[in-house]
Order: sequence, then structure tokens, then C-alpha cells
Amino acid sequence: MSSSRGAGWVRATLCVTMAVALAACGAGSRTGSETATKVACDFEKPAEAVTVDVLAYNSSAIDPYTNTMVASCSKNGVTVKHEPIDFGGQVQKTTATLAGETGTYDVLETYGFVIPQFASGEKLRPLNELFDKYSGEYGLDKINKSMRDTMSYDGKLYALPMQAQMYVLAYRKDVFDKLGLKPPTTFAELRAVSKKIQDAGEIKHPLALPWLASSDIITAYDAALGSLGTNLTDPAGKTANLDTPQSKQALQELLSLRPFMDPEVTTFDQPAVQQQLFNGSAAIGIMFSGRMADLVNKSNTRFHDKFAFAPPPKVAENAPRQYSALSVDGWSIPRNTKVDPDLLFQVIASSVSEEASKASMPAAYPARDGMVSESSSPYAAAANDAIKNAPPAEPYPWTSQISNDIRPVVADVLLGKTSVDQGTRQMQQIATKILAGHQ
Repeated sequence: MSSSRGAGWVRATLCVTMAVALAACGAGSRTGSETATKVACDFEKPAEAVTVDVLAYNSSAIDPYTNTMVASCSKNGVTVKHEPIDFGGQVQKTTATLAGETGTYDVLETYGFVIPQFASGEKLRPLNELFDKYSGEYGLDKINKSMRDTMSYDGKLYALPMQAQMYVLAYRKDVFDKLGLKPPTTFAELRAVSKKIQDAGEIKHPLALPWLASSDIITAYDAALGSLGTNLTDPAGKTANLDTPQSKQALQELLSLRPFMDPEVTTFDQPAVQQQLFNGSAAIGIMFSGRMADLVNKSNTRFHDKFAFAPPPKVAENAPRQYSALSVDGWSIPRNTKVDPDLLFQVIASSVSEEASKASMPAAYPARDGMVSESSSPYAAAANDAIKNAPPAEPYPWTSQISNDIRPVVADVLLGKTSVDQGTRQMQQIATKILAGHQ
């Protein structure tokens, strides 16, 4: 997921104010009894009582793993604790707990996007030996190899993958059928179907995308750039690609969608996009797959049986990839924890066991090979297509800093405050300065 192209940690930023309980951010222990699954967690009883503090944000896709960990491994003198927190809070606490010689947390939820940064800074414990030791007991060899690679840096595994998230397009099938429309496969088609829905007069702003200016908007830019086959940087030469024709095209294509979106789009994160689909003020949305199961929950929206799903479109017809971001979420063990790493690894391994992974669907897309099918998830076909056609990860220590630092410029361009040419020049200068520190 995710590689990432920013999805992970930037997503963090995105999800910061995660909407209410519908998206589950902040839901915390309130969802525990609903999503906890009891699985084997067979560690040896420690000589003294141990508390394991887990830091993970609350969402429909993450809660099943966290709650299973708490429910299954709190025994034999071990207490696994997880306090409700939103994504923004998690980001802040992760930075704080990794900063000192002794941290507050013993298990951290991390993302492929931030693994290079934390691993190169020696903040996380390599897991290769523990992975090999417990692979047979917890069936870890069934965890997707590409996702394990995404959670690795310099040949070492730094997080045990739990699930992936990729962009999926959700649309109102009743609206599309009424107007004779098909799911768009390119941005040109996306504009065309949006205009027809808009012209029909019932939905003024049919397209909803998470473009929160303080976070998600950089993922949107990165997804558009990746669709056009260009990375943020060239790692071999450590040069930036932000003033290229592809970068300008990515911004122009995103700008072309504005007429079909709510004028306040840069205030909308993913939960806000969900709300637009829930209440019928939008008919098309592109979000991470972890949001899709919420759309078909009848307790969330009267349109729960009207949604259908498709892979995200390409930015252009000849684009090599889809407009997407892939984020892999997993569990890491910080170097500064005082709890036995062997015990901690069994705790996290239990939460990604085959049984636990099955129980996480359809809210999550488990990291285990071949688990997601149309019988297990309403958006399986779209997600399986999307995961194959998402832009590749950019697993470099500078990726997250460049993404964060150019984000305000991207926001200014999409808000019309800065021209595309001026914005790309600014972004190139920012990235070049950051890369100079890695020469």
C-alpha cells in the first residue's frame, strides 16, 4: 500500500481528523467486541507480568488486527493494551516514542512509506530472524512477498505486513444505469461521466476525491504522476522529476476535475469523501480500499445497496499505470522497547495469522496471498485489478520529506493560487535541496 507512493504516512496526515465513528477513526475500543477474533498466541509465560502497549490508529481496516491482538494475547501474565487514537495522533506519538532511548510503545503500526526513513535512522528492530523462527507456526510464508519487500529496507524486514490498501473507484450504479454510463477507465472518461451526471441536474458535484490541503492532496498528485509513469525522484542520480512535462500534466489533469467537485474539496479528507457518498451529494469517489466496506454497510447510508466498484482510471489513455496509491500497513517493533522482542513478535504474528486475516475481510485487504475473492469482498475484483496496476513504491529515505515539503505548493496550484509552471519550479527547487542532503 502501499508502497507506497506516499500513501502510508502521508495518508496519515490525511486521515488526521478522521471522521467520526463511521470511518472508525477514534472508534477505538468501541469496536473491539465487534471485530476481535480469538486466534492462537502461544508465547511462553514470562517470569514477571508484562504490559505490551500498541500504537495503531482506529479504522475499519485496522481495528480487526489490533482487536484480535488484544483479545488473543492478553493472558499468562501479559496484558496487551491499545488506546483509541486517530491517525494524526498516531503520527505525533510515533515520532515522540521513537525519539528517546526508552519509548512509550512496544508495537507500532507502520507503513511502507516510512520504513526507509525509520530503518535508516535505526529506530526499528530488524525482524528477519524472528520471521524465520516463527514462519511455520504462524504460516508467515503465505504473506505476500512483494508486501514484505515493501516493508523492508536494505535487505532487512522492518515490519510484518498485515494488509494493503489501494485506490478503488466507487460509484452509484443506479445513477450510472439511469444515464447509460460505464465506469471510467481514463480521466477523460471520468470528466465525461461526471459532466453527464452534473447535466442531469440531480447531483451538482458528482465527483468526490480526498484532496485535503494539509495531507491527502500530495497523495493525489503522486498518484497522478505515478499513473504517467514518473516517480518523484530518480534514485540513481538522486535528482527530482518535479519540473518534468509529466509533472505538469499530472497537475493539469487534476485541475481538470475541479468543475465536477465541491468547491471546498481541499477541506475534504477520506472520511469527508465517504460522507458525500453516504448522503448522496456525490456519485463517484476514489479512495483507499479500506473505506469501501463502509459504503455497503446499511447502518451508514440508505444507498448501501446502490454502490458498485471499479479500478481507478488512468490519468491518460496511454498512461502505463492507474491513478492510484498502494499502501502496505504492518507491525513494527521499536528498538527502544524494553519488552522481549520474541514475545512481541508472537503477538504481532498472531494478529496476521490465516484465521485473523480471514476475519478482517471485507473491511481489510489482508496481506496473505490469494485470500481476497469476490466471495469474500464486494470490491475484490476492483481491488485485485488495482493492486496490479498501481504505481510502484519509492522506498527511499528522502521520499517522505519531499512529499511533505512540496505538499503546500501542490495545494496552491490546485487552489489556483500558483500556476502549474511556477509550482513545478518551486517543487523542483525544494526536492533538489532535500536530495543534496543525501548525496
